Amino acid sequence: MNPYIYIACMAGITFLIRVLPLTLIRKEIKNTTLRSFLYYVPYVTLAVMTFPSILSATQSPIAAAVALIIAMVCAWFGRSLFTVAIVSTLTVFLLELFLK
Repeated sequence: MNPYIYIACMAGITFLIRVLPLTLIRKEIKNTTLRSFLYYVPYVTLAVMTFPSILSATQSPIAAAVALIIAMVCAWFGRSLFTVAIVSTLTVFLLELFLK
């Protein structure tokens, strides 16, 4: 098939996804369940896009999983993003160095 048809369909769907909520919802959303759902959508989307990349970015999925757990623990205890990135990178480096 013609690739321009696919591009036009994707553009139309993307446009509708962004325009329909603006045209259909004119009042402030007062439902607390819906508001909390909409609040967490960006975080869930980011997590869904990032998680598979974390596990497949290294040579060893075990090193990636251990680094992910260590990064989550560091983040849980309030470490900065820079510290979490450095600790998880060093974890992957050392584990892949010793697992070979």
